[in-house]
Amino acid sequence: MNENALDLGLELDWFARVLESRIKSCFDEDCVTLPRIPPPDLGESDSCYARFIRHYDLQPGERLVLLLALIPHVRPQLLDALWRTNAETGRGFTQFGGLRGTAHGGLIPTGETAAFILAGDDLAARFQVTQMFEGDHIFALHAILQLSPATAGEPLLSGALTLSREYISWLTTATVRKPNFNSEFPARLITTGLEWEELVLPRTTLEQLEEIGHWILYGDRLMRDWGMEGRLQPGCTCLFHGPPGTGKTLSAGLLGKQCGCDVYRIDLSMIVSKYIGETEKNLARIFDMAEHKRWILFFDEADALFGKRTRVDDAHDRYANQEISFLLQRIEEFNGVAILASNMKANIDEAFNRRLQAVIHFPMPGPDERLRIWKGAFPQKAILEERIDLGQIAEKHELAGGTIMNVVRHASLKALSRNSETILLEDMEEGIRREFRKAGRTV
Repeated sequence: MNENALDLGLELDWFARVLESRIKSCFDEDCVTLPRIPPPDLGESDSCYARFIRHYDLQPGERLVLLLALIPHVRPQLLDALWRTNAETGRGFTQFGGLRGTAHGGLIPTGETAAFILAGDDLAARFQVTQMFEGDHIFALHAILQLSPATAGEPLLSGALTLSREYISWLTTATVRKPNFNSEFPARLITTGLEWEELVLPRTTLEQLEEIGHWILYGDRLMRDWGMEGRLQPGCTCLFHGPPGTGKTLSAGLLGKQCGCDVYRIDLSMIVSKYIGETEKNLARIFDMAEHKRWILFFDEADALFGKRTRVDDAHDRYANQEISFLLQRIEEFNGVAILASNMKANIDEAFNRRLQAVIHFPMPGPDERLRIWKGAFPQKAILEERIDLGQIAEKHELAGGTIMNVVRHASLKALSRNSETILLEDMEEGIRREFRKAGRTV
């Protein structure tokens, strides 16, 4: 953090000199040309900021645009020099750009502000500035910064210059900020304290999960070093299907833990909208944020989004099918890992199935697997009364791992309510009956 602060201080001083020179050239008739002011040499610095500049090989103009987007967050008074009133028009100078915020007291820079600082009245230089906001520039490709969409009919550069919150955190405090759950990012970080050894699944299922881990760890090398870019899809989309409680969410969490990736479970209730076009916008926002972040996006109960297309009987059906077409395109373009989880493979649209890199079945555990789950499910302090025969219980009751944990939770809380460490058979049986009733089954 301290190293970042030192390097940013040098950069901001450089920006201030460039801004002062540009304003002087605008108002001082004797100042015909803008002097070349070289940026600070950060080649020997090991700060996160300096490494970022070197990694993307940012040129002076790109560094100035990056700083311009960052300044309102670190030293907003630097842009006060642009709060000037044009005596002839009685308002601000058009060429300065900038917006007034709702709560922010300083100037919010726009693309027009960037064009003024870098290009002035030079049209050719101005056109070069606009290229920094195109989709093929590293700013957009890596979701670093962007221009907010301008109001319909207004110039592109009138949009506010917006720096990703993740990069604001990285370039200032040298930490990677994890996004908060909100309407802009309706997803929750999921973690697990368990290890692979505690996950009870068939060997074939575990081998398929291992292949996904290999892609996360070595996919970049395969694409870049082994020259497979353009020949393989950039990301990995998988389907986990099987009954509830069979380990789909836990497996996603373990993959993230093994590969050092954050796993975000998407809240579909905040994604799917009855209003035409809103679902696509909500999803596009999530995919855009996740680009190049090494995140795993986990869509639980994915049928709500990726279900089969219906026959077109009305406008609602037509737009629902358009949503699926949008999802197909967006998932193909996504360069990260997306996991769709469903209780029924047949519920997922066939067009998605053709684009999946892995389809992994999570079956109900057999008697031997259930016994392993039962043996590892109880707290270390718990004592099982002698009448409890876990082998017999595992053989008799077909339960998924998540359901078994619900039974253990019920029986353990019963023991604690008696101020005891002993798990009673009747409490386990009652817990099993409760789980069967929840599923509409009888013991």
